[in-house]
Amino acid sequence: MVNDLIVDSHQHFWQVGRFDYPWMSPEVDVLCHDYLPAALASVLNRNRVDRTILVQASNSLEETRWLLSLADQHAFIGGIVGWVDLESAEVARQLDEFTAHPNFKGVRHLVESEPADDWLIQDQVVNGLRQLSSRGLSYDLLVHTRHLKHARRVADECPELHFVIDHLAKPPVARREIDDWARHLKETALRPNVWCKLSGLVTEANWANWRVEDLRPYVEKALEYFGPARMMFGSDWPVCLLAASYDQVLESFEILLAGLDEKGKRQIFSESAIEFYRIEDEEIWSAAA
Repeated sequence: MVNDLIVDSHQHFWQVGRFDYPWMSPEVDVLCHDYLPAALASVLNRNRVDRTILVQASNSLEETRWLLSLADQHAFIGGIVGWVDLESAEVARQLDEFTAHPNFKGVRHLVESEPADDWLIQDQVVNGLRQLSSRGLSYDLLVHTRHLKHARRVADECPELHFVIDHLAKPPVARREIDDWARHLKETALRPNVWCKLSGLVTEANWANWRVEDLRPYVEKALEYFGPARMMFGSDWPVCLLAASYDQVLESFEILLAGLDEKGKRQIFSESAIEFYRIEDEEIWSAAA
C-alpha cells in the first residue's frame, strides 16, 4: 500500500438475533453470521488500516449503545455512526445521551428500507437533522439514485450539516447503467456540504464475476464531481464479502486511484474521513504527519 495511513470510513459489526436487521435474509446467507471485532482486527493489521468508522446496521438505540461499548474496547474504532429516531420528539434527548460519548460522530437511518422515497424531506426528519447540525454531528445518506433529489433538497434545507453519500448511492454497476445515476450524483455534488464514500461498489456489480474495470466509470464520475477532498475510502465489510474480500476491495480502489497524485490518494484513503468524522487522535495524526 502506497499510503502510510488508511482510515476505513465504513464497516459494520452485528450479532444475529441481537437486534432487528431487516436486510438479513437467506439471499445474503454469507451475512447471516456474527461479525465482531476479533474477526476484523487481523484483516486491518494485514492491510495496514489504522482506524475505522463503525456504522449502524439497525434502526435501534440499543444497537447504538452496543456499538459505542465496542468503541470503548477496541482502539481501531475511530468513530461511531449510530441511529436516533429523527421523527421523534425525543431526538434531542437521544442525541444528548450519545454525544456524551466522544466516539459518537454522526447518525444514519436505513432510508432505503423506508416505503416513502421522500422520507428524508418530511418535516419531522428535517427538524431532527437540524438537531444534528446544532451539535456538530454529521449524517450518512444510505440512498439509491431515486433518493438523490430528496438528498439535494435536505442538504439545501440544512446547509450547516455535513452529509456523506454512502456507497456512491449504489449505482447500477451490474446493469452497466450510468447516465441517470451520474446526472443525479452531479447535481447533488454541487452542494458543498455533501461528500461521498467510495465504498459498496463490488456488491452493486455482478457478485460472481465482477472486474475492477467494471467499477472504473463510476469512480471516475465521482472523482469528477466531488474531487478527492470530498471522497473517502470505505470497505463496507462484512457486506463486501458477498462479492469480495476486504483485501480485494482495498486493492481494487488502489488500482482505480493509481492515477491520482499523492495528495489525492491521502485525502481519499485517510484525510477526508479524519476531517469529516472529526477524528481527534494524537496517534493517528502523528502517523499522518
